[in-house]
Amino acid sequence: MKTEHEHRREMAAICATLWDKEWVANHDGNATARLAPGLLLATPTGISKRLITRENLIVLNEDGERVRGRMRPFSERGLHLKVYQGRSDVGAVLHAHPPHAMAWSMRATTLPSFTPEAVVSIGAETPVVGLELPGKPAEEALAPFVSDYDVVILGSHGVLSWGDDIEQAYLRMELVEHLARVALLANGVTHLPESIVAPLLKKRTSAGLGPEARKRS
Repeated sequence: MKTEHEHRREMAAICATLWDKEWVANHDGNATARLAPGLLLATPTGISKRLITRENLIVLNEDGERVRGRMRPFSERGLHLKVYQGRSDVGAVLHAHPPHAMAWSMRATTLPSFTPEAVVSIGAETPVVGLELPGKPAEEALAPFVSDYDVVILGSHGVLSWGDDIEQAYLRMELVEHLARVALLANGVTHLPESIVAPLLKKRTSAGLGPEARKRS
């Protein structure tokens, strides 16, 4: 199990990467990671990801209330809590605004995983969650997707990804951004044939990934 120091170091590094890749602007983006039962490490609000350090991260309880740290919690933490409440296996949640995935969200259509590697990593597709007002409406729109997916595109609002740790959540976001970029360059893509997708999904399950693997655990 990782120490709090390790979680802080990894989260600060991921925040710097988001800024370097121009996936966030102004005070955009947020991240959380489980520290212990009922405790989450989180990025604070009102600060560029360029300026996130191990020291200015904060700790929240399971209700999203600050219990440690001097800065304020970010307002969208309800989206993160919705993921943790629906998935006991999740160790971290990440939100950012990768530009190609943002552009794809304007189409309001599912993004197919059109490479074999993507099917194994994140499943056959990445859904687009419809745009809703921040707060409860956005959280309720997200809820139906939490159990079956590990990453979603939020309509006009970027990407939300989750995983065992912040690195895995980041890699899933990175893959969706790559797929969206290729799809836009190709002016649209289609799903792989079912004859190819089905055995790839079995490999995904064998690797311990996806909803079918979780049902067996």
